[in-house]
Amino acid sequence: MEKIRALIVDDEPIARRGIRQQLKIEPDVEIVGECANGLEAIAAIESQKPDLIFLDVQMPLLDGFGVVEALGAENPPAVVFVTAYDEHAIRAFEVNALDYLLKPIDFERFQKTLARVREQLKGLKAKQLDHKLSALLRSLDEFKSTEAQTALLDRVVIKEQGRISFLSVDEIDWLCAQGNYVQLHAGSETHLLRETVDGMESKLAPGKFVRLRRSTIVRTERIKELHPLFNGEYAVILKDGTQLQSTRRYRKNLDALLRG
Repeated sequence: MEKIRALIVDDEPIARRGIRQQLKIEPDVEIVGECANGLEAIAAIESQKPDLIFLDVQMPLLDGFGVVEALGAENPPAVVFVTAYDEHAIRAFEVNALDYLLKPIDFERFQKTLARVREQLKGLKAKQLDHKLSALLRSLDEFKSTEAQTALLDRVVIKEQGRISFLSVDEIDWLCAQGNYVQLHAGSETHLLRETVDGMESKLAPGKFVRLRRSTIVRTERIKELHPLFNGEYAVILKDGTQLQSTRRYRKNLDALLRG
């Protein structure tokens, strides 16, 4: 019998121990690791390839939401949130979450969650899981946007060549769409982030970044010159000599800059 490979992610040792003890009595579950924060979780997910993650929402360095966002929607594991949120907050993402456990974890509720996970892992194919996690990501975005004053990005998590690093938003000169990714340009470096340009625009400070076209956003203080072209378009020259071009659709963004 193929076992379910489970990863436990929680910054509280007592909480991890509680989940571990309940999983140890399950003959079809194998615990492949435990993590105390979101960064450890991302590394463990990449190395261990778990089928199932018990994921705490509130953790240092990178919270549960950040872990889910970093995973993207390609071959995702099943995610069970472990949270201290009250029932009203849980309802905001319960519809699209694979499942959740409310602290302190009740034994019967834990068993129902495992039964639900078994059913999903048995019956869902990869494309269906992708769809489920994509819906979860949208639900989390909606949940966070309805919360009071969702914080704007101050850094992004970069996963490249087996390493995880942070890039400050202040280091980003401009970004553009690159297939299913966004390419970030920071000085002489470029990085790929699994995100959309629309998604990045919603998370960047409006006064510090301006959208030039459907595929391009630039940091306003990096702009050196604007050269008017035809039909309301501009050639945008950055301080490092990079040449970009705006489209008529986004002319109002640059007009606002010209007005100061």
